[in-house]
Amino acid sequence: MGSLSKTDSFLEAVKDRRSLYALAAESPVPDSRIEEIVKHAVTWAPSTYNVQSARAVVVFKENHHKLWDIVKKHMADVPLEGGMRGYMDGRIAAWRSSYGTVLWFEDQTALDGLAEKNPMIGGMLTEWSDHSSGMHQFIVWTALESEGLGANLQHMNFHPGITAEIKSTWDLPEAWKLKAQLVFGKPQEEAKEKTFEPIEKRVLVKA
Repeated sequence: MGSLSKTDSFLEAVKDRRSLYALAAESPVPDSRIEEIVKHAVTWAPSTYNVQSARAVVVFKENHHKLWDIVKKHMADVPLEGGMRGYMDGRIAAWRSSYGTVLWFEDQTALDGLAEKNPMIGGMLTEWSDHSSGMHQFIVWTALESEGLGANLQHMNFHPGITAEIKSTWDLPEAWKLKAQLVFGKPQEEAKEKTFEPIEKRVLVKA
């Protein structure tokens, strides 16, 4: 059997990317390789008018633990009903016990500068920057899984205290808007079986 084409290899990698939550604080590749992947994505992922507003902070070891300690501290102030407190504490502990996290930001200064140059598109820039941020996240997530890591994407930026302390802890610009946290580590489980809605309902072809 012949080797996969470049397209088929890419599509296989897309298919293999899944949310994995049981992750050990280990990595099959050196930290430098993870850094290389993130830099590659930030260099080559598309952005609106090539504004290049994506920003990433990769945290390992003590800094990774510090991140999830910040989240745990501020989540203690969030009222949670029923068993949600125990559920969230368990989730945060699992994220903390993984190998590392990529924090994804968008630089509002860059986006505001683009809006000044092109006032007509100003109202769409938030949506477009979210699209671009998602593509950056997807590229890194898929590449990490191709390297033998597992990952899951979180959005613990809804709490202003979390975002503020992250910025102050790592001396990040106020204009950086936190979008997501990609947690990664060595997989300790297989991905759950995925179910699908009929593709005919989701893709329409008009020949």
